Amino acid sequence: MKDLTIHASDGEIGSVAEFYFDDETWAIRYLIVKTGGWLSGRLLLISPVFLRQADWKTRRLQVALTKKQIEKSPEIDTHKPVSRQHEAEYMDYFGSSYYWGGSDLWGAGPYPAALAGVAIPIHARMSTAEPEWEDSHLRSTTEVTGYRIEATDGELGHVEDFIVDPDTWSIRYLEVSTRNWLPGKKVLVSPEWIDTVSWTDSKVCVDLPREIIKSAPEYMESSPLTREYENQLHEYYDRLPYWLREIGHAHVRRD
Repeated sequence: MKDLTIHASDGEIGSVAEFYFDDETWAIRYLIVKTGGWLSGRLLLISPVFLRQADWKTRRLQVALTKKQIEKSPEIDTHKPVSRQHEAEYMDYFGSSYYWGGSDLWGAGPYPAALAGVAIPIHARMSTAEPEWEDSHLRSTTEVTGYRIEATDGELGHVEDFIVDPDTWSIRYLEVSTRNWLPGKKVLVSPEWIDTVSWTDSKVCVDLPREIIKSAPEYMESSPLTREYENQLHEYYDRLPYWLREIGHAHVRRD
């Protein structure tokens, strides 16, 4: 999904540079878009709430916003954490509800489209003068790429990439490279199988032994990730598939 072209309703705005995901739910909350010459290389936040059509063949995503709306949206400093206050200002600017305002993955529902066009009442919006702000649990995919993967009985490899569901915009799998332990093999690990993440030590601890992961179905980047492969993966790990717990059937794509 990196380098996908992002188009507003009145023209191209840039391409995807990276993603910010929620470290509690593993949902992609924002696409970070590099604008190139249009806005002198400024980086923009684009929420999946505003994404509409996706054309995977031409690698293009359509956004239900105009270039003027996007140009005047709150700016982002990628050298600093994105605060919940900044998120609230962003959503208030576009008149959309907060994704943290409900019990589902996207507040009002399991999909970001649930928030599209649903304005939050003025009295319910956060005040910029509010002294206490809940922490924003956002992490960069660029930052987490390269994190060490540790099984229950020792180090296994590192995070190579992410598999993203473009319907719910959640990270379904971490692509794990085991070449520093198992030459050349790549496997997938679901965030649901993660025990803990040490952000200070850049380490992901998985609730599985190395030998089990060693024999897991190999992930081949050159082959489409099919439901048949996912079934095989979950049966191997003896884990209930996510699509049996969630509404609808989503497809996945590689970040």
